[in-house]
Amino acid sequence: MISSNDLRPGVTIEIDGRVWQVVEFQHVKPGKGAAFVRAKIKNLETGAVVERTWNAGEKVQEGHVDRRQMQYLYESEGAYCFMDNETYEQLELQKETLGTAIHFLKEEMNVTMMLFQNRVIGIDLPAAVELKVVETDPGVRGDTATGGSKPATLETGYVVKVPLFINEGELLQIDTRTGEYMGRA
Repeated sequence: MISSNDLRPGVTIEIDGRVWQVVEFQHVKPGKGAAFVRAKIKNLETGAVVERTWNAGEKVQEGHVDRRQMQYLYESEGAYCFMDNETYEQLELQKETLGTAIHFLKEEMNVTMMLFQNRVIGIDLPAAVELKVVETDPGVRGDTATGGSKPATLETGYVVKVPLFINEGELLQIDTRTGEYMGRA
C-alpha cells in the first residue's frame, strides 16, 4: 500500500484487480476543505485513460508489474512467439494482446514484456525501429523532402506515409509510439 500523496507519473497501482499507471497527477489544496489528489491513470491492459480523485493520505494498492526482456521469434497463424532472454522459456501471444505493436515487430527484436499477476498486459517496444520499404511508387528526379508524401509498405506489412524521394529497398526509422516516418536509417 502506498499513500495517494506518493503518486507520481509512472507509478503503477491496482484498482479492482486491474493495473493502472499514473500518467499525470495534481495535489490540490483548496482554501476551504481537505486536500486531495487528482490523477489521470491509464489502464495498462486496455489503454483507457480515466481521471480519479483520492483524499490526501488515502492508501492505494500498489501494482507490481514484472518487466522481462524477451526476444520476438516468429508469427504462426496469428500467434506471436517470444522467448525469455534469461530462462529461454517461450511464450505465445495473440494478435489482440499485442495491438498495434504487431506493425513494428521484426524477428529477433528484443522487447520488454509487462506481466501483472503472471499474465501479459502488454509489451514495450523501442522508441524507434528500422524497417525496410518493400513496396512504394518509384521516386522521380526532382522530388524533394518538402514536396509531399506517398504511401510505402514496410517489411512487416505496415503502410506509412513517406517523402516522395524514398525508394523500395531503403531502410527507414519509424516511431513506434506514433507510427510515423522519422527518417532514413
